[in-house]
Amino acid sequence: MNRTLRWFIGLLVVIAFIIFNFMVIEAGFLVRLINILLLCTLMIIFRVIFGPSAADRVVAVDIFGIIIVGLLALFFLYTGASFFLDIAMAWALQSFIVSLALAKFLEGRHLDD
Repeated sequence: MNRTLRWFIGLLVVIAFIIFNFMVIEAGFLVRLINILLLCTLMIIFRVIFGPSAADRVVAVDIFGIIIVGLLALFFLYTGASFFLDIAMAWALQSFIVSLALAKFLEGRHLDD
């Protein structure tokens, strides 16, 4: 698919989401933020699956971890359940370790180097 066409389709999706999220849905601020992060998560998953290079996929996995931590923090603020913060901390640590492991794998080094 042509690159310009893909960018145009992505722009249309983002504009449709903005119109839907801010003009159609009547929800609180936190719910709108959660919707934005969920859209970002879908875009990141697309990058992980169809990334042009392995380095792009590693960066996408790292960003995915950051977005999930943000989502869990918003869930904590929305529900008040403190276990979301525990999960967010565990996810952040595991995401960091995965990013390091994938970076070493891409360099062709062993994990104990």
